Amino acid sequence: MVSAENEGVRPGGDEPPDPIPLSALQHWAYCPRQCGLIHLEQVFDDNVHTLRGQAVHAQVDQPGFELRRGVRVERALPVWHDALGLIGKTDAVEFDPADGTPYPVEYKHGSRHKAADIALADDMQLAAQALCLEAMTGRAVPEGALYYASSKRRRVVPIDAALRQQVAETVAAVRAMLAGGVLPAPTADERRCRGCSLRDRCQPEAWRRLHGPRDLHAVLFDPEADAD
Repeated sequence: MVSAENEGVRPGGDEPPDPIPLSALQHWAYCPRQCGLIHLEQVFDDNVHTLRGQAVHAQVDQPGFELRRGVRVERALPVWHDALGLIGKTDAVEFDPADGTPYPVEYKHGSRHKAADIALADDMQLAAQALCLEAMTGRAVPEGALYYASSKRRRVVPIDAALRQQVAETVAAVRAMLAGGVLPAPTADERRCRGCSLRDRCQPEAWRRLHGPRDLHAVLFDPEADAD
């Protein structure tokens, strides 16, 4: 099991590998092939969903701070985690006026009512921010929030042990993909393909036509395959 404490540290005291951007975790959780196209092949296309997301982030992408009812809010705060090998920036971080505990808030377009498997991608990105803030400040970050622009509501996300473990495992998976240089297979989830701006580059239907029959043929004519 990969731990959040030792992932990214090489045996023998060697220098850790290049840091992974926080956004890569969200991309991987949404679809590993999308992550590979963006972070391995360095390609990206916009669609209506990405443009809406950019419009939402334009409100918080300018670095600065403000005080809201005594709470200090930092925007576009750079964050990192040396042990995990992560780097990026937060949309907003609210600091508790009593003890300075950071509270990350990630801005998303759309509604907070998403399918659980797709919402997990947002949760993981937020959790990675929380782990970075913990490493930087030395303070525990037990929760954060996702703010969805369409509904103008927050969804509180507990940064629990299971989510922390998923972050560490996803970091390991992304790092292995980048090291191996192999683009993952497309997801079989049409919901995700339909909303993905990289669908034309990914060509999931063509990939399945190319690889599906070949895999089936290999199984059907493998002499060692089970008769069942």
